[in-house]
Amino acid sequence: MSRIGKLPIAVPSGVDVAIDDRLVTVKGPKGTLSHAVASPITVENNDGVLEVKRPDDERESRSLHGLTRTLINNMVVGVTDGYEKKLEIVGVGYRVLSKGPTQLEFQLGYSHSITFNAPEGITFTVEGPTKLGVQGIDKQLVGETAANIRKLRKPEPYKGKGVRYAGEHIRRKVGKAGK
Repeated sequence: MSRIGKLPIAVPSGVDVAIDDRLVTVKGPKGTLSHAVASPITVENNDGVLEVKRPDDERESRSLHGLTRTLINNMVVGVTDGYEKKLEIVGVGYRVLSKGPTQLEFQLGYSHSITFNAPEGITFTVEGPTKLGVQGIDKQLVGETAANIRKLRKPEPYKGKGVRYAGEHIRRKVGKAGK
């Protein structure tokens, strides 16, 4: 039995869960998210507790069991607390400017500045010229947006310059040996 899949999902007060055949919709104080559950898996709402069940022990059912439970739990957490990824910019002259809650302008050592627009449901916070946060209710979209920002200038292994996640460790290489 899946150790993750069999865990019940507690639905906090103020969160509405609607199960319509295969579509699970979670509505909370921060917004609404929905997910289409894959075919062998079923979701049941037992007075404030969601349970994800699988019909048999087939390989596909086992693999979808824990995944479905985690995705629904991420939706419940997203509409109550939300998600945030923090990024840091390292490098001389590298900085970020806020052009509103959904637009950023980066100076990353190129000859031009880069303007980055947020997808629907994502907001940015700039805590300084080298620190920023990506916030939203959809965990997957927050992570993908942070990865796209990091992709603008990945941290390089010699000096460590670039955009990195907060707390990320960059493996450094030794440069060429001087005479």
